[in-house]
Amino acid sequence: MKKNFTFEKINYILMAAAVVVIIFGFVLMTGASSTETAFDPAIFNARRIKVAPIICFMGFVFMIFAIMYRPKKKDNGQEVES
Repeated sequence: MKKNFTFEKINYILMAAAVVVIIFGFVLMTGASSTETAFDPAIFNARRIKVAPIICFMGFVFMIFAIMYRPKKKDNGQEVES
């Protein structure tokens, strides 16, 4: 008896990859911060305010794709979209 799961194995692999991309984006946002006594202009560099948010956004979009992805089923040697 085969159990019907909501997601296939490929969906879980794609979701794990999306989580890795999102975490990578958040890691790119980290760095030294300004204090009350010293200002660090690195908080405004392009990596932290442009690149990292774009990578995070792409990770979230990829997560939506990973959830919505339906692998093609094979039926008697022919590929059928279900």
